[in-house]
Amino acid sequence: MTAVTLGPEGTYSHRAATAIANGDEIDFRQSVTAIVDAVARGEHDRGVIPIENSIEGSVTESLDALAEYDVAVVREIVTPIRHALLAQGPEFETIASHSQALAQCRSYLDREYPDATLEAVASTAQGVEFAREDPSVAGIGHPDNGGNGIEVLAEDIQDQDSNATRFFALAPAEERSKGGGKSTLVVYPNANYPGLLLELLEPFADRDINLTRVESRPSGQRLGDYVFHIDIEAGLYEARTKEAIEDLEELAEKGWVRRLGSYDTEHVVG
Repeated sequence: MTAVTLGPEGTYSHRAATAIANGDEIDFRQSVTAIVDAVARGEHDRGVIPIENSIEGSVTESLDALAEYDVAVVREIVTPIRHALLAQGPEFETIASHSQALAQCRSYLDREYPDATLEAVASTAQGVEFAREDPSVAGIGHPDNGGNGIEVLAEDIQDQDSNATRFFALAPAEERSKGGGKSTLVVYPNANYPGLLLELLEPFADRDINLTRVESRPSGQRLGDYVFHIDIEAGLYEARTKEAIEDLEELAEKGWVRRLGSYDTEHVVG
């Protein structure tokens, strides 16, 4: 089985991907959209993308890609995030990392390096590589990325000790499963009127289905038009879920409802 995730080697996405690759090949892309596209085209068996961080919230590129491409969510991986500051030495001018990592360490950076230039790059691992190549740059990444010319200057610099990220393991659409403890839906009602969101949520409340996440993203069709991402604690195989989605499809008759699949959650420590 081949898997694809955010590169280069050493990203948090790469660490999450090792949980599903079982020692098999892991390929890398520089954007979430490219990963989802590769899975949708059948170029890879699995793709691993970040979906939500406990501090910074949802990863919007992931949400938009899941609304654009027809793929399946087959597993959810939750991993703790441990950020470290890595550089060739204590003197540097720029700190480079993924935008979410920089945000997750905001208090530490403001306190310890208020004059440093913060540079957002494609991944935490890329920031570490820049630090390895340039003594004027420091990176933020997992402490295991130290060595080979750079040292760990500080560990656990994230603002919250409970920092964790959810990743989705994606598969081609035909592998979508109805069995699992959670399910994800993407809903485009193609409508906008008072009470619309309440109507979209009522089918779940009426059947005692817990919503673990509800998020809206611009549809790109017109201003004020939204796509809704919904996570529920129920499997697509359950009668109550089927009934709720039938109601949802009636409400979204001018748009669409996409079932990304049911899955279970795996916690990966490391």
